Amino acid sequence: MSSNQAPPSCCSIPPKTKPAWQRYRPLFILIALSLIAALERQWGKGQFELRPFMHAFMGSFLFLFATLKLLDLSGFATAFRKYDLLASRVCSYAKVYPFLELALALGYLSQWQPEFIYLATTILMSFGALGIILALKKGLDLKCACMGSFLDVPLSTVALTENLTMVSMALAMLLS
Repeated sequence: MSSNQAPPSCCSIPPKTKPAWQRYRPLFILIALSLIAALERQWGKGQFELRPFMHAFMGSFLFLFATLKLLDLSGFATAFRKYDLLASRVCSYAKVYPFLELALALGYLSQWQPEFIYLATTILMSFGALGIILALKKGLDLKCACMGSFLDVPLSTVALTENLTMVSMALAMLLS
């Protein structure tokens, strides 16, 4: 081996041979981090309350995901436009979307105008879920832009479940 070549890694798996579940590893890590952040806020109070837990989880989750999208805004927008109904027609929406997510995250974390935040989340995530449903029905093999452009996570029922879970949590808080 020449001195310019990196030694073969004993731990890496070539991307094409990765099991499907390993492609979702970044998503699972971000969900776990959001859960830990939300639970920490509960432990600090010495009790568990569902609504404040959901607030903290949604805020942490949306903050992490918006951050990843903002790291490569144009890359995110390019990937997002392939399946989002509005972004595919209005390019500027794809570039504004991460800022909308960030605003929702800050709204959850600060508990600013909760009913408005719940309603906005429900609308934004429902609309996103519709685009995912249509892309999946068409059988499109796309990369999910949910974690930005540089993580290789496929657009699948996992991404749909993510959006619908956010809708369900926002609706549960709105209606309670």
